Amino acid sequence: MTQKSLLKKAQKGNEKAFVELLQHEKLKIYNMAYLYMKNENDALDVVQETVARAFASISTVKEPAYFSTWLTKICINTALESIRKKNKIIYMEQPITEIVNEPAIDEKLDLLEAIEQLDEKYKAVIILKYYQDLPVREIAQLLQCPEGTVKTNLHRAIQQLKKYVLKGGSHYGEQY
Repeated sequence: MTQKSLLKKAQKGNEKAFVELLQHEKLKIYNMAYLYMKNENDALDVVQETVARAFASISTVKEPAYFSTWLTKICINTALESIRKKNKIIYMEQPITEIVNEPAIDEKLDLLEAIEQLDEKYKAVIILKYYQDLPVREIAQLLQCPEGTVKTNLHRAIQQLKKYVLKGGSHYGEQY
């Protein structure tokens, strides 16, 4: 069954069609939630809330081709709302580099740490562009801003990440 026909059925209240639509998106949504929440339980909570919100508002999807983008936007907004509500800070007794000694893992952790240091607007475009592999046009639609703003934010985010990596990482309060 095509995505278009599944979407039409889901919009008429067919739960099976909705579940089938989600089957194609579930891993992508979980990964997005995990990137924001940084732990499995919170990510699963965000996914659950995303699915509930998506089911409740499935009738608002106008174009089947944008179902994935629409669902991703709900996931991002749900994750950001959850972060704001919890406003939690995780303190680690020892640095991550002492816990993990494998170089490849260290590099990935360094990049994730650098991305975590970015402002939300920069973090969002980096995640959508390089983790979700979305084109600038779709990112602009998803974030409801002009394509030029997305390009500018991508450029600035990459510049900040370069500075962060070249400085060997910065700590709280330091500027890149």
